[in-house]
Parts: sequence; structure tokens; C-alpha cells
Amino acid sequence: MELTPWEKVKLARMPLRPTGLDYIERIFTNFLELHGDRYYGEDRAIVGGIAFFNGIPVTVIAQQKGRNTKENIARNFSMPHPEGYRKALRLMKQAEKFHRPIICFIDTPGAFCGLGAEERGQGEAIASNLAEMMLLKTPIVSIVISEGGSGGALALGVADKVYMLEHAIYSILSPEGFASILYKDSSKAEQASKDMKLTAQDLLSFGVIDGIIPEPVGGAHTDFDKIMLSVKSVIEADLEDLLKLPMDTMLEMRYQKYRKI
Repeated sequence: MELTPWEKVKLARMPLRPTGLDYIERIFTNFLELHGDRYYGEDRAIVGGIAFFNGIPVTVIAQQKGRNTKENIARNFSMPHPEGYRKALRLMKQAEKFHRPIICFIDTPGAFCGLGAEERGQGEAIASNLAEMMLLKTPIVSIVISEGGSGGALALGVADKVYMLEHAIYSILSPEGFASILYKDSSKAEQASKDMKLTAQDLLSFGVIDGIIPEPVGGAHTDFDKIMLSVKSVIEADLEDLLKLPMDTMLEMRYQKYRKI
């Protein structure tokens, strides 16, 4: 049965869905988490570190949601502060230095918009990630696993290959926020979700993403093993192709990809 955009929004937000750490633990081996941005502090909304993928050293970065209130508070409901994005960029630059491919898992309603985050340069941190990722001399694969909201998602979304899970969403802001601005009524979020064209199928038709990863019947949370295998196979195929490309060719292809968008 085909789901409506609003049903996909609700499914993407389900706490039972696999989180970034679930993918890291099941797809990669010997994961070593690294902490801090070396400017301000640690942000637990973003998890990152070094791991092996089929014997290849890689850098993995994921936005991390919790499954209950306590975990979500600890992870700030997967809404990163500037230090989270600066940590991610630090790990990406390290990956470039040591020629490690980068794998990003996107899952956030958006960057945190609190006073402290703005004072510490939230906009600049996101913009720096966008600019730096465009020029990183190493392959990058990004996957929207559930909710990709606003610049908070884009900050990990400049990649050679971008995928979405079948029932994930990717949008300029939440449907509730969109409805509040456009319709002056947040209760019209369901209508907004249709107008925003935020489903994986919409984004593929626009050329914003490179492919859709099918989910098990009922959603990714119904069969962790199956969705992990699907995600792993996509990463495997892309890394094999990207690692064969001359660096200048890969960077030009990345540039042209985003110029077209």
C-alpha cells in the first residue's frame, strides 16, 4: 500500500526505526568514536569516528536520535549545536588527510536554534561544512535514514552519492514549521507535507538524490538485518566505483552534481 507524505513523516519519526549507531554497529567493524570539535566541546547529537568497512578504513559520521526521553535529552533530540558540525568537519578533514572514505548517516529534524547555538555561530558552522565537503579529496556517501531537516541535514549531505531510505523525508524544514509560516497554522502540517515534496520519491524525481534504498514491509524497524544488508550493499557498490576514480574527476563530478541542482 502506498503511503501518503504525512504517513511517511510519521513513519520517519518513529522511535523504533534504526538510528545512526545501529547502522554503525551492524555494518562496520572496530568502530572507534572520536569526540569534540577542539574549539568548544562535545556534541552528542553527532557521533563520529573511525571504523572498517569490508576491511577498508573509513570515517563514519551519524546524527543520533534517542529511543526514549532520557536518550533524546542526552542527544538533544538529534539537533546538533555548532560544535557538532565542527566535530564532523574535523573528522572529515582527518579522513581526507589519511585517504579514508567518509560515510554519513543523516537523521535530524534540523540544527538546534537555541540562543547559545546562534551565539557560537550555527550558520557559519553549517556553511563551512557545505563549502569544505564540496572540495574534500576523498569519496563521500551520505544516506538519509529517517528525517533530513533543513541546513542541519545539508551539513552532512554534500556527497558524491546521496541516498534516502524508502520512507525517509528530506526537506527545507519540518511540515509543522512550513505550515506555520505559509498557512499561519501549524495544524495544517499534513497539507504542508504534500506541498513540500519531501518524500524520497519526490527527491529522486528532482535529481537531488541518487537513489532510494527499499525498506522492509512496514518500515525499516520491522527487520533490522534486512535494511542493514540493503544499506551495506549500496555503500559497497559506491565505494568500489568511487575509489577507482581519479581525484580530479571525482571532484568535478561532485561539483557538477550540485551545479545541476
